[in-house]
Amino acid sequence: AHRLRPQSAPGAPASVAEAARGALAAAVSSRAYHAPLREMNFLLYDVHNFEGHYKGLNEEVLTPCDRETVDMVVDATKTMCEDVLAPLNEGGDRVGSVWKDPNTVVTAPGFKDAYKMYAENGWQALSFPEQYGGQGLPMSLALVQSEMIAAANWTWLMFPGLSKGAINTIIAHGSEDLKDEWLPSLISGEMTGTMCLTEPQCGSDLGQVTTKAVPIDGAEGEYSISGTKIFISCGEHDMTDNIVHCVLARLPDAPAGTAGISLFLVPKRLKTGELNNLGTSRIEDKMGCHGSPTCQLEFEGAKGWLIGTPNRGLNHMFTFINTSRLGTAVQGIAAAELAFQNSLWYAKERRSMRSLSGSKEPDQVADAIIHQPSVRTMLLTQKAVAEGGRSMVYECAKIADLMQQAEYAGDDAAVKQHDGRLAFLTPILKGFLTEVGKEAADLGIQVYGGHGYIKDNKAEQVFRDVRIASLWEGTTQIQALDLLGRKIMLGKLKPINEHAAGLRAQCTPYLTSSDSQLRSHAWSVLYHSMEWQYLTYRVAMRAASDKEAISSSSVDYLMYSGYVTLAAHWLEMEAAASRGGPEEPDFYKAKRQTSEFVFERLLPRTRAHKAGILASVQSALDVSPDAFSFDHAR
Repeated sequence: AHRLRPQSAPGAPASVAEAARGALAAAVSSRAYHAPLREMNFLLYDVHNFEGHYKGLNEEVLTPCDRETVDMVVDATKTMCEDVLAPLNEGGDRVGSVWKDPNTVVTAPGFKDAYKMYAENGWQALSFPEQYGGQGLPMSLALVQSEMIAAANWTWLMFPGLSKGAINTIIAHGSEDLKDEWLPSLISGEMTGTMCLTEPQCGSDLGQVTTKAVPIDGAEGEYSISGTKIFISCGEHDMTDNIVHCVLARLPDAPAGTAGISLFLVPKRLKTGELNNLGTSRIEDKMGCHGSPTCQLEFEGAKGWLIGTPNRGLNHMFTFINTSRLGTAVQGIAAAELAFQNSLWYAKERRSMRSLSGSKEPDQVADAIIHQPSVRTMLLTQKAVAEGGRSMVYECAKIADLMQQAEYAGDDAAVKQHDGRLAFLTPILKGFLTEVGKEAADLGIQVYGGHGYIKDNKAEQVFRDVRIASLWEGTTQIQALDLLGRKIMLGKLKPINEHAAGLRAQCTPYLTSSDSQLRSHAWSVLYHSMEWQYLTYRVAMRAASDKEAISSSSVDYLMYSGYVTLAAHWLEMEAAASRGGPEEPDFYKAKRQTSEFVFERLLPRTRAHKAGILASVQSALDVSPDAFSFDHAR
């Protein structure tokens, strides 16, 4: 690869290698992203019955939504993704965002124009209240759309995606004055939003936040915000003239720790158009996600307004964080989808050696690598994660609709019920889907072999961009502690008991099915649902005498939970495929075959995670910090 190539004589034909590289580059450039509409429709209508779901929503609370509306949104988004956003993805990576001065960051070529089109077409307003300029459609519709955009161009999606978190936070906790003043411009897309949590000395441990908020004398409700925030995605850019920051800071005499954090709305520009006293001192040079600027923001007496209740800022910010965590789960399945699409084309066209069972394409110089079982295993893993993960997200999207409806109707009991369900599922989706999304992206490089390591083939960008997914919005380790420690143990095991009961109810109709494969898989999910409870009880018993048992078991517990959840969704997909009509027998057959792969190849990974859950805490703690190395870090 490093040898010099001889120059061709004038007029001589290009070398075979040059021709091959040119053909590959042309093929790659034409395969940026293809919206998987058939797969999406299968989940939307055959598996999750979104048509019936939307009919069951209260039309006095949410704008009526039917299949025609869904199809219109999906078809229009397909066009936007394939024709506008996907072609910008490589430029976003190669060129990235450029810092010019504290108030100017230039985004990648085409990003600004694409955002203008997105906002003008009303997409940002899709699922927000009509009273602030939104269209009032169910939240799930925007989530379905966002998964398509995420696969086409993740870093571009971050700009409107973060704004949605800011909007949800202001709707949930802002005063009526704040809502009236800032929501219309955010919902129209005239402004974007961010969340500002992290500081140089603290990331997940936000009790260490030192940014200060001091009341401004003579200006009721206004505060002077001072401090440094780092890792602020889309904290400065040229796509809109104004950016609304949701900032965690401490009031004077606030209690120490997380109990003393408040939340403030701090705009880049005041309503007069004057720049506020804040700026971007740098943007980070990152492994991936080059299209979205990660900024260090300096607040130097910037004017801000309190969001919600003093010293309840972290609680309020979790509205934003949970929005982002679900969005990050989408990033995982989007990476799996894009890696799968890239890999499948290549595996069908790349020819190398012959199948061990005999030539499959004797008229060709070699068989396509898709005939190799080891390659198929990689492709099916990507496919299973992308499609099964999409089903997991769609389930949460429906719950989010019910919660949204309850919030708008003022039904606190229903809000609590749906919020509890989402609180249990969110760390599983965020933690598990980002981990297996990374795996799928890594397999995308592996399918390409050495060509996957070359930037022009785009496989490695998918991995670099998704690598952050298991880190931001709380690492996988934080998600695991949240699931096992906060949600399950502090919930006195009620969440897992209710969830396991739900899995058993799901399996029951298929346990006596005449379809032997479906019946077998139903019994498998039933067994794992009971084992899931058993493992939870074992951890709880150990934690009663050693709290470290929760942390020691938590990551294996999360991954176990993820694989069982993935299998449960593939069970429903297999059942739907079994009911499928005769018009597409190959499509439904492939669904059943992929489900068989999940139960034979992916669900058994729970055996290793079970061993990790039950492993001795001391096996991780016996080695003292000084004994990890006798050569360095001493």
